Amino acid sequence: MDDVEMVGHCDVDESRAEDAAARYGGKAFTEHRVMYDAVKPQVVYVAVPPYAHGDVEEAAIERGVHLFIEKPISNDRATAGRIAKALRRSNCICSVGYCYRYYDTAVTARKLLKGQAISLISGVWSSGMPEVWWWRCMDKSGGQVVEQTTHLIDLLRFLCGDVAEVYAVGSTGCMTQLKDYDVHDSSVLSLRMKTGATASVVSSCVAGYNGSVSLSVLTPDASFRFSQGTLSITENGKSTEYRSNTDVYAEEDRCFLDAVRTGRKTKIRSSYTDAVKTFAVTDAANESMRSGLPVKV
Repeated sequence: MDDVEMVGHCDVDESRAEDAAARYGGKAFTEHRVMYDAVKPQVVYVAVPPYAHGDVEEAAIERGVHLFIEKPISNDRATAGRIAKALRRSNCICSVGYCYRYYDTAVTARKLLKGQAISLISGVWSSGMPEVWWWRCMDKSGGQVVEQTTHLIDLLRFLCGDVAEVYAVGSTGCMTQLKDYDVHDSSVLSLRMKTGATASVVSSCVAGYNGSVSLSVLTPDASFRFSQGTLSITENGKSTEYRSNTDVYAEEDRCFLDAVRTGRKTKIRSSYTDAVKTFAVTDAANESMRSGLPVKV
């Protein structure tokens, strides 16, 4: 973006920070507090693994720095709660990177679904496993539901409202060739929505390049299917397809930066408070898979 100046890049791997600084400008750092104090940014983008959230955000909030935080916001409820509390006490603007909300077709679907009686919601996140080492460790990533399927859970909430209760089961045993792997290969979530609707979300990381990501919503009058930004609506035997032209990453960035410039946050579609609610659903799913019992959100 021509109207944005990059002033610092921080990474525990110094060479990565230096490469980013050489490419985009600014200085390289290996410690976030040192970077904040040296270059005094107005805005910081936090793109760390789930287990690494916490002081990166809290130190920025202490200094009045506005935050864009990549999803998921954490893999730990206590950490997310501390950050949420610090944000409420500050004047910092915060946006969370739930990019699906920024598709124009998602906004269209939300408007069309408003006021309708939703009966069934079904989602599928089927993909390969990311190659980064921390993703396969439950205590680092939180597993697939927390780290990947969170996008579908958030879209489900954006379109259909909040979740009341989760019952989840998970399976393992298909990825035994991988070292230090203890997340679920696949899982099925049954959700009871606060509206009374029923939802199911299926996840798997064994699909490789044969996967798919979609969310379907069924009402008495129509069925809606959202996939890769394309919205398909079928009613009275007729199907209509809406294709998105939105670059969702550019859109979420622009909405956030405009909010910082103007002080008006109305264009931000995923606040930290709202992202905490999405994380609560995914964390409840993990709790249910551990206990074998339904968990209220």
